[in-house]
Order: sequence, then structure tokens, then C-alpha cells
Amino acid sequence: MLLPPIPQSAVLPYRHEGPHLQILLITSRNTGRWIVPKGKVEPNMTPWASAAKEALEEAGLLGVVGREQVCEFSYEKWETTFRVAVFPMRVAECLENWEEKDVRARAWMPASEAATRLREKELSAAIEQLAAVNPWPGHLP
Repeated sequence: MLLPPIPQSAVLPYRHEGPHLQILLITSRNTGRWIVPKGKVEPNMTPWASAAKEALEEAGLLGVVGREQVCEFSYEKWETTFRVAVFPMRVAECLENWEEKDVRARAWMPASEAATRLREKELSAAIEQLAAVNPWPGHLP
């Protein structure tokens, strides 16, 4: 019997350096590969609010999260399927200290580089599409 996918939410943290879009990626705890902050959708929270909570815990980010998702992807872990809704986050502040600082690295990079470092093709495609539009959908003033 197949169980339904477990919903998660994530942020796509961004900032503009002049006309160029930059994306912040973090490393996963176990493999060190580049990912976006994500986690389960918390009870009594909207998916975008839950994603903002993950951004603070996993990457020390504060900012504004858009309510329209930019993409969705699925992955399998522990013989379970997770479905992740990704929301744009205009980063206002990167904290010096945060909950998972000792277990994750974070790095700003050009959108084109971020797209090549991610394993999730849907997320990479969304970054490439969004970087080509100025202002891009989900761009928050």
C-alpha cells in the first residue's frame, strides 16, 4: 500500500546585486550537498510561514516569503516520498549565529551557479526561468 507523499515547504532565498539575481544555498546535514532550506509543514502554520521558520533555523535567514510557490519537487528518503512546495524569500538579513550553524554551510552565488549545484531539476529550472525575468514572478519589493 502506497502512502500519500508527506508535504514539506521550502524557501528559495534570493537577493539582487544590481540587476543580477543571487541565490543562497545551504549544505545538507548528512551529505554536504547543496540544497534550499526546507522541512515539514508545521501544524497551524501556512506552508510559506513554515518555510520561513525553516529558513531561520537552517540558514539564519530573515526576510519576506512570497505566498505563491515557484515550483514543486518530490524526493524519497527513508522509504517515504516527500513533496516540497518552494516559495520565494527576499532575504533582508543573514544572522551571524543560528540554530544549525555548526552543521550547515551557506553561500550566496549567482543564480546560474545555484541552478547547476542543485540535484532537483524542477528547482534548477525555476531558478533559471526566474533569473531571466526582471522583476521575476514572486519578486517582492
